[in-house]
Amino acid sequence: MSGGGVFLGVDVGTGSARAGLFDDKGKLLGSASNPIQIWKEKDCVEQSSTDIWHAVCTAVKSACLLANVGAEDVLGLGFTATCSLVAVGADGSPVSVSWNGDSRRDIIVWMDHRAADQAGRINSQNSVALQFYGGGVYPEMQVPKLLWVKENLQESWSMVSRWMDLGNWLTYRATGDDTRSLSHMEQWRESVSRDMDGADEDFWVEIGLEDLYNGSNKKIGHDVAFPGHPLGSGLTPASAKELGLLPGTPVGISLIDAYAGGIGVMESVPDEDFKSDMSDEEAICHRMVLVCGTSTCHMAVSKNKLFIPGVWGPFWSVMIPEFWLTECGQSATGALLDYVVQNHVAAPLLANQAASQSVSIYELMNKILLSMSHEQNMPFLSALSQDTHVLPDFHGNRSPVADPKSKGVICGLTLDTSEKQLALIYLATIQGIAYGTRHIVDHCNAHGHKVVK
Repeated sequence: MSGGGVFLGVDVGTGSARAGLFDDKGKLLGSASNPIQIWKEKDCVEQSSTDIWHAVCTAVKSACLLANVGAEDVLGLGFTATCSLVAVGADGSPVSVSWNGDSRRDIIVWMDHRAADQAGRINSQNSVALQFYGGGVYPEMQVPKLLWVKENLQESWSMVSRWMDLGNWLTYRATGDDTRSLSHMEQWRESVSRDMDGADEDFWVEIGLEDLYNGSNKKIGHDVAFPGHPLGSGLTPASAKELGLLPGTPVGISLIDAYAGGIGVMESVPDEDFKSDMSDEEAICHRMVLVCGTSTCHMAVSKNKLFIPGVWGPFWSVMIPEFWLTECGQSATGALLDYVVQNHVAAPLLANQAASQSVSIYELMNKILLSMSHEQNMPFLSALSQDTHVLPDFHGNRSPVADPKSKGVICGLTLDTSEKQLALIYLATIQGIAYGTRHIVDHCNAHGHKVVK
């Protein structure tokens, strides 16, 4: 490659690791993706840090090759990842978080709900710190998961040297620097400590995790920095070799994947679409960013702390400096669409038809719905589902109900097993997810936000 250098971004999602190379104007020069393994058994969802690192290395090398970028061209590297929890041994080796003791399975994935009972007991303490999580923790958070491991996997608990958010683990693996980002465990500490000295430490004692807070706090980190802060001396020689990059290449503090998307989207509204006499600082407080994938994360910022029942936050400066972040979410959106479609009897036939037309199954269903609306002289396409309704809480309701035990419903089923019926259920599922987002927006606005609808 000739000319200036490039920047490398790595994103580890629920199903894959992705790498992208960008020039200094933000233009994507090349990207690659590699799948990662996942184990699901009832409420337990686990992954392997070893597998994820190999997937990252493969994606980075492939992206560099596709973009014709040499190691010397890469000026810096940044990581984003899900807020999954990684168990790290004293020598950096993986420690099992699985019932079966498989040491490969050292990550409790963000969507894991094994700690529902622990979350309930933590919430019964009524700690003042809980106001920063909508009044109570949720099983997808790190704290109840830590308590679950302590109570159920005592050998693993004693072997763990560090508990890390996945993004923090990636930068630690790359640089050897243990400085943490303002991710979920660290958000709590930073936000709470601004107003309530000692409340954070008292909380850990109250719930029975005081051993994580003793001494230097090494197990949960004692050095915290803002996202993007350079780590250590950059890539270590070993990690650089594995990634196909140069030792010393700068690495920034990581960011939760949704937050990284939030930064990119919050300021991206074209002027003609949002004309206002407000300053940019005021304008971004009227926006809500949705970052969609397996789940959907809804994020809004404010200059003042807004405590909202059933909603995570406020978190200080974790996404946009000097702003408080409100974080809402739907635990299953993309995953719900996949589940509804793939488990229908007509799915294999539709998949074959889609493949023969070189389109996705979702594109084909959109065509079927459009055709149906014309055939039935519907005033608008969404009216097709007037007799079919979906409550999308198939994996609980993260926001604003904050009930991990909430269940999903499909209403209006018949004995029809046709492709058209599947398309209708698909449409109703999308609508159910949209109604959930509207519920979130209305709830946030009722408690101080001013999101423009």
